[in-house]
Amino acid sequence: MDFQQSELLKNLPKQFFAALVQKVEGYSKQGADIINLGQGNPDQPTPCHIVDKLKKAADNPKTHRYAPFRGLSSLRDAVAQFYEREYGVGIDPDEEVAILFGGKAGLVEIPQCLLNPGDTVLVPDPGYPDYLSGVKLARAEMVQMPLYEKNGFLPDYTELTAEQLSAAKLMFLNYPNNPTGAVAGKEFFDETVKLARKNGICVVHDFAYGAIGFDGKRPYSFLQTEGAKEVGIEIYTLSKIYNMAGWRVGFALGNKSVISAINQLQDHMYVSLFGAVQEAAAEALLGPQDCVVQLNALYETRRNTFIKGLRNIGWDADAPKGSFFAWLKVPGTFTSLEFADYLLEEAHIAVAPGIGFGDHGEGYIRVGLLTSEGRLREAVNRIERLGIFKKR
Repeated sequence: MDFQQSELLKNLPKQFFAALVQKVEGYSKQGADIINLGQGNPDQPTPCHIVDKLKKAADNPKTHRYAPFRGLSSLRDAVAQFYEREYGVGIDPDEEVAILFGGKAGLVEIPQCLLNPGDTVLVPDPGYPDYLSGVKLARAEMVQMPLYEKNGFLPDYTELTAEQLSAAKLMFLNYPNNPTGAVAGKEFFDETVKLARKNGICVVHDFAYGAIGFDGKRPYSFLQTEGAKEVGIEIYTLSKIYNMAGWRVGFALGNKSVISAINQLQDHMYVSLFGAVQEAAAEALLGPQDCVVQLNALYETRRNTFIKGLRNIGWDADAPKGSFFAWLKVPGTFTSLEFADYLLEEAHIAVAPGIGFGDHGEGYIRVGLLTSEGRLREAVNRIERLGIFKKR
């Protein structure tokens, strides 16, 4: 007997990355040597001191019980200390922190916490596909904010109509940006806070790549902006900067009313993270930070190697300013999907087509710098052999 899915489930968008993975796996099963640059899955191991803390905590029978619904107070305290140390932002660990089952979970939960069917959400385009998942689950309506190269891939708020701003209740932002690798600074966030306060919009800043900035420039936290906690929150994950992608631990912090709403929803969905994982997460935030510096340097070296190689073979490639992604213009008359398929079929290189990140992602592909320098050089060599670029 087959049971029909709910209308809610039927209306969810197709999982973009799941389809990409299936396509790549098809070639791998045929024996192809695929250089997979299409995903955002960190390739380095979790630092040893964090793993050691997990092992020790897992041996303690106290962690085998249900943890408090809203997380260990020691982890919330660690989050507050981390933000004070890294960004000079004071955080109340009891009222301004929500422990998340990974950053993605928080991003999908937020619309369900704050919106009613038909409410309006402002979403960057191109942007992280799972923003749309949360919007659909809340039965809300989406207004795209185009990100153009000419604006540094920052939204131009003057392009939003008075009606759109009046209707909007929520806005997603993400810097350093996935997929473009762009960064935002104080001036932009000042403008954002002013806009949000005037129009009653809750800002959700996805700070997943918060520690990954290049050329000596540190990414700017939305919460460093005066008035930010009045109008929104920031979502942080340990997946990227501590290579803890499989651990599923992150946190939201900022506006007390929003944090309360997240906690209330999660009270009905979860019984908190495994205590040993929480203790390891606190160790990541408060323990030695050399690993973060080293990881950032590794990504910058990979970026420089890859972009220089592409430029040498004639591809006019721009270097990302943050994140571990490169956002590259598609050559010739290819669409982004056609070019991604072409690279997979002819060079056995997997990349993400820009159209998967929104209508304004067309004309680009996203490349993850999540493999060794040697493999990145090999990818450049394979692209050169296709003969579609004129070598300088």
